[in-house]
Amino acid sequence: MPHFVASDNTTLHYQDEGSGRPVILIAGYGAPADSWALQWAPLRAAGHRVISFDRRWHGRSDRPAHGQRIARHGKDLHDLLAHLGLDDVTLVGSSMGAATIWSYVSLFGCGRLAGIVTLDQTPRMVNSPDWPYGFYGLTADNLGTFFLRPEAVDTGHGRPWPDQAATDALLRRAGGRGLSRLITPDTYPLLFDHACQDWRDTVAGITAPALIVAGADSQFWPSEHAAATALLSPLARSAVVPTAGHPLHLDQPDTVGRLLTDFTATTA
Repeated sequence: MPHFVASDNTTLHYQDEGSGRPVILIAGYGAPADSWALQWAPLRAAGHRVISFDRRWHGRSDRPAHGQRIARHGKDLHDLLAHLGLDDVTLVGSSMGAATIWSYVSLFGCGRLAGIVTLDQTPRMVNSPDWPYGFYGLTADNLGTFFLRPEAVDTGHGRPWPDQAATDALLRRAGGRGLSRLITPDTYPLLFDHACQDWRDTVAGITAPALIVAGADSQFWPSEHAAATALLSPLARSAVVPTAGHPLHLDQPDTVGRLLTDFTATTA
């Protein structure tokens, strides 16, 4: 698996297959690059070079004590693009991977980008009177301790989570290694930093086309976040995937594959 050394001397790994216009896939909290295996073949068949990125503390990448913040992950993404010398890139991020994209855009703009796709990530996780599309139950009053509770992710909303053994088998048949999620207390500062962000001003300032996708039955937030986010920018549009929870590229991989290839075709 190829790798590069980020600007703070952290070794980060990625997968790189196919040829054509590049698409970079960035997974969510705890998930490895292999979690995108069901999207690899459709994107390659559509004529794309497909690069799946293991963020620090994810997959095969290094696990340093430093850099547990979304801004550093945005810089790591910039370092990956610089290492590969890429332009005309479509960035695709699921969950915290989407926040990594917004961090990159906030820091470096859209000059290298052909487009942006986010999968089931609200731009503001804290609920407020002007943004009721955050994480279920998360408010400014309980933000400091909310994710320290083991039951925080059991919101009582959405569809059942996909069976891990069955999902791993599907990913392996598609060429991946399975999910192999790694979430430890070392990464809690990253999750807290993620929850504190508000990317709405970043979305409003994008200069590349964007597709904001939600799972109709997300376990974490109302699917209406996608349409509300898309309204922030004239370059953004939204879609909701039926019968899909938060990991919608695992729940409905064929639908997500079509959304991705249809979107990249419009930015060619």
